[in-house]
Amino acid sequence: MIYRDRADAGKQLAEQLMRFKGCDPVVLALPRGGVPVAFEIAQALAAPLDLVLVRKIGAPHQPELAVAAVVDGEKMELVVNEDVLAALALSEAYVRQQADRQLEEIERRRQAYLRGRERIPVEGKTAIVVDDGIATGATVRAALRAVRRRQPRRLVLAVPVAPVETVESLRAEVDELVCPSTPSPFGAIGYFYDDFHQVGDDEVRDLLARAARPRAAAAGET
Repeated sequence: MIYRDRADAGKQLAEQLMRFKGCDPVVLALPRGGVPVAFEIAQALAAPLDLVLVRKIGAPHQPELAVAAVVDGEKMELVVNEDVLAALALSEAYVRQQADRQLEEIERRRQAYLRGRERIPVEGKTAIVVDDGIATGATVRAALRAVRRRQPRRLVLAVPVAPVETVESLRAEVDELVCPSTPSPFGAIGYFYDDFHQVGDDEVRDLLARAARPRAAAAGET
């Protein structure tokens, strides 16, 4: 399955998530690439859109290879890929040092994207975590565990494409997993998009603002 772009992927995912409309859903995107996908889902479900601020800790000289992932919140969540850590003979000190650096980037993104806005509550609701694809799953796993601690009634992971072995490894983290495409061999996420441009901060801010407008208008009417 090849998607035209992230918006196309979001619309196709939304078709498989329509059963959650009316079930008090909250859509949570992993920035930056997950935001255009999540925006389409939030629009289709008439749901609020928020972010899960998570950062991958890459291997030295191989930044795309995930050694671990860290997510900010009321309590920091750190998920380590023990197999990669052992294979590269990396120390726990390396992971801690990189985690501190990534937490600084998370804080920068929080200020850039949310500008002090409070998190949208997910307790007792259906939390739908969205990214534009998954490779190893370390980043998404950290995000899911952080969201689970916020006590949603139901936790759903929705992604357009991922390796089948990664999908299976993540099922235990969620109540439901929606992934229309699990190709083998996998390669890279970008192989499954005609347009896989790098999403910038301005695009993220614009989509968050567009998603917030209908809710702000509804609140004003109320």
